[in-house]
Amino acid sequence: MIRTVKRGQATRMEKERVGVPDLPEQKRLGGAQMKPLTENAPKAGAVNQSSRFWTKAFQQRYLYMMSLPFVIWIFIFSYVPVWGWLTAFQNYKPKDSILNQKWVGLENFIELFQDERFYIVLRNTLAMSTMGLIVGFTIPVVFALLLNEMRGQLFKRSVQTISYLPHFVSWVVVAGLVSKMLSTDGGAVNQLLMWLGVIDAPVQFMAKGELFWGIVTLSDLWKEMGWNSIIFLAAMAGIDPELYEASTVDGAGRFRKMWHITLPGIRTTFMVLFILSIGHLVSIGFEKQFLLGNPLVSDYSEVLDLYALKYGIQMSRYSYGTAIGIFNSVVSILLVFIANGIYKRVTKESII
Repeated sequence: MIRTVKRGQATRMEKERVGVPDLPEQKRLGGAQMKPLTENAPKAGAVNQSSRFWTKAFQQRYLYMMSLPFVIWIFIFSYVPVWGWLTAFQNYKPKDSILNQKWVGLENFIELFQDERFYIVLRNTLAMSTMGLIVGFTIPVVFALLLNEMRGQLFKRSVQTISYLPHFVSWVVVAGLVSKMLSTDGGAVNQLLMWLGVIDAPVQFMAKGELFWGIVTLSDLWKEMGWNSIIFLAAMAGIDPELYEASTVDGAGRFRKMWHITLPGIRTTFMVLFILSIGHLVSIGFEKQFLLGNPLVSDYSEVLDLYALKYGIQMSRYSYGTAIGIFNSVVSILLVFIANGIYKRVTKESII
């Protein structure tokens, strides 16, 4: 009868026959396990990555040298002034240096949050910036979509040029045009509404506070719509034409192409601009409000920047004005991170 012996059993039988003890594998290797060959790989990889970085930086040294003036400019005008934030915690007087001022702690911030006027101004700022954000993004995207679908190049370029031009017009000129068009003395809007029979007498649009937010939003839309559409047109130009050709073969019309190809193709660009614009909700400037406003609508036209100018700098309360600026900056940073966090949670993508 033939007995079948496994290979492992045969090996042990031979060792017992010649008197060799069956030691564990660890002892046979000298009491230590073999180390993997890749144990020192992370350290070597980090060295190689650093070496590649410096090699690439040397190869692109001229590009770095060209960007150096802009980095210096940003450092001087964006980071060095942060040193002045110290004045928000002082009773700043221009006659003394910034380190020889009287420290008052958070008194300026406490006074700011206890001022009822501050909350009226904050309401105006958020209302106008939110309206501008919604209108200033939806209309330029629709305008860019329509321009992208045009086939006549001459007409398309003419419309683009005409829509861009108002961006280069000063807000002083725009405010004058808007005031004249809404005037009760021969204003084009009043004349048109009276001719259509909508009103019986001229309406003082510039004296009605409840209309001021809409006037500012529409004025800003007219001025910036064409300019804001440029980047969306550029994003649309980068979409693969084969996608449109394939959709044509499948029988998709123009609206189907816009909805399923063009809009998804510019989604990343739209969201980047949208999130960055959210950071400016409380820092919308004051030119429009200052030029279009008047004492009759001050409860609706005054924004945070005007509030800082009027109650801070003009009254020589520099520390109070700095506290308002810090509030704007902190809120802007928080809004950007919150918006980016929501976008990341929904789409699993991030711009920061």
